[in-house]
Amino acid sequence: MRLQKYLSIFLATPFLFCCALKAQANQTVWLDSLDLSGMAQDYGSPHANANVDGHPIRIGGQSFEHGVGTHADSIYEVILNGKAEQFNATVGVDDQTNEEGTVTFQIAVDGKIVADSGIMKSKDAPKQLSVSLKGAQKMELIASIGAWKYAYAHADWADASFTLAPGAASLPDQPQFTPSLDAPGRLRIIPDDPKPAIHGAGVIGSTPGRPFIFRIAATGDKPIKFEAQNLPAGLVLDPEKGVVSGSLQKEGTTIVTLIAKNSLGAAKRALTIVGGAHKLALTPPLGWNSWNVWAANVDQGKMKAAVDAMIVSGLADHGYQYVNIDDTWEASNRDSNGEIRTNDKFPNMREFTDYAHSFGLRTGIYSGPGPTTCGGYLASYQHEQQDASSYARWGFDYLKYDWCGYGNVVNMPWKPYPGHDSHLSELQKPYIVMQKALNNVDRDIVYSLCQYGWGDVWTWGADVDGNCWRTTDDINDSWISLHTIYENQNGHEAYAGPGHWNDPDMLTVGQVGWGNPHPSRLKPNEQILHISMWCLLSSPLIIGCDMTKLDSFTKALLTNDEAIDINQDPIGKAAKLITPDKDGGEVWARPLSDGSYAVGLVNPFPWTKSVGVRWKDLGVKGKQSVRDIWLHENEGVFADKYQVDVPAHGCVLLRIRKDGK
Repeated sequence: MRLQKYLSIFLATPFLFCCALKAQANQTVWLDSLDLSGMAQDYGSPHANANVDGHPIRIGGQSFEHGVGTHADSIYEVILNGKAEQFNATVGVDDQTNEEGTVTFQIAVDGKIVADSGIMKSKDAPKQLSVSLKGAQKMELIASIGAWKYAYAHADWADASFTLAPGAASLPDQPQFTPSLDAPGRLRIIPDDPKPAIHGAGVIGSTPGRPFIFRIAATGDKPIKFEAQNLPAGLVLDPEKGVVSGSLQKEGTTIVTLIAKNSLGAAKRALTIVGGAHKLALTPPLGWNSWNVWAANVDQGKMKAAVDAMIVSGLADHGYQYVNIDDTWEASNRDSNGEIRTNDKFPNMREFTDYAHSFGLRTGIYSGPGPTTCGGYLASYQHEQQDASSYARWGFDYLKYDWCGYGNVVNMPWKPYPGHDSHLSELQKPYIVMQKALNNVDRDIVYSLCQYGWGDVWTWGADVDGNCWRTTDDINDSWISLHTIYENQNGHEAYAGPGHWNDPDMLTVGQVGWGNPHPSRLKPNEQILHISMWCLLSSPLIIGCDMTKLDSFTKALLTNDEAIDINQDPIGKAAKLITPDKDGGEVWARPLSDGSYAVGLVNPFPWTKSVGVRWKDLGVKGKQSVRDIWLHENEGVFADKYQVDVPAHGCVLLRIRKDGK
């Protein structure tokens, strides 16, 4: 009996062993069981076992118990490290979109697209995507908007699962998204030189007879003494503060020599002052706005703290000049004369602007052409001249004018779809009304049109005296938002130039959060790409973070004078996409006033990629010297092209000039 027992155990063992191996090899891990915090998407947040709005997943009339609901554009990188054999998913646009959505689903394995659903529409039957993962280190799940249906791009990865490799008990732990401060990316942080140097705009315009204010931006050990040779009549310099003020007496162009001196030496730089009508914002505005960090929590105390931070942080020493209030400053009703009033958060606007002007900074305010603003506060409808006069009397130098509530006046959506863009006269009218009002006041006020790019505003913004105009919807601190916005700027460069700029919205580096501040969710190299592209595109550089909490990485991003010089180049030729790399990298380039070129080598993929620029694509010949703007290094002299590995979602920003010049 004992022998028979052992024999039966012995005979059964291979069968049990094989079954165990088979069970282990076929072990399934659901996508919805992973940490989804690293999934980047353009709206909302990913949901396990539900669509992006939290409802049950349904595709083409079929219901699914397992899956992940997201919103295109979205991307999710899964670390595999060879522990998976297969990935299977049923994909489609969630039925909740009611026949409106379009999405393309793709799967990349170790840097190569291996599955593509093609464009899928709402109510389409779901599609099966299945890819081999044998030996794979990582995988990306990508959902892209298939056509114009952004608001309905609800993308479902249903029944999505991994088959583990033999011997693997689980997938590796997926990294949680934790924003990293002081993480350098492809950037070298260098301290300011103790010797004096002058930065920022090299040309400024003003209307004769109106108040003029300009702070000379200079770094170096303090104290610094300033001189300004050949100032035009009507302007004076405070040699201690480096602030030029007064008012021009006549039209014309004057070349002024600025001088900054400290105990270690002196620096000189030319400043061109242009007097005349409509000569504002001859270079893109540099400054700060309250919305991306404080949103509705802004108040006068925070605005004065922002002025202090602009000075103490040194940002003003690199050329940033505007400190702008966004929405929610307005009272709920006007006074008996119809004059706009402030609410309790802003007891004295003139006190705030005087405080900022005392440092040579400028100030901005916010309103809109409708009865109410985006936040539901009182706006300027039918009181445009009164409000423009109030802004001038309070001492403001910049107006952000946001469409929002005006859609109710003309029976158009707050954010109309492209079909409404044919109503061009309706889109232009409220901005023309405020343009005329600003022309009638006795103060120069930079005019920023905020209407999200409708009606191809870049083609007519200058015609209504706009100094800059939003080309896009609101930005947020996600890769999807950043990538979508900068990709859509190509072709707009023809309409940018001195006094009129394309504005792809404010910066989302540093501590942002729209009332709930947190470190930007953009990864370090994404933030480098963000600043690089805004400089290449001649976009306003309007900081959106808490300037009182600048880490060294964020400060290095915002104070790279070589990058700012590209943004502020006086000829104002914005970059265009000159040639996509054959494997999907991008080359953006713009000419500069000294004959050199600024070039951005951009890698939009979530893996490192080699990207290069050929001299013939720039229209230059012969040997060219190459300087890396973020590494602050001369890379050498090259005969025909320059090629470099660009990190995932990164940009290598270069200045290329004829060798020997």
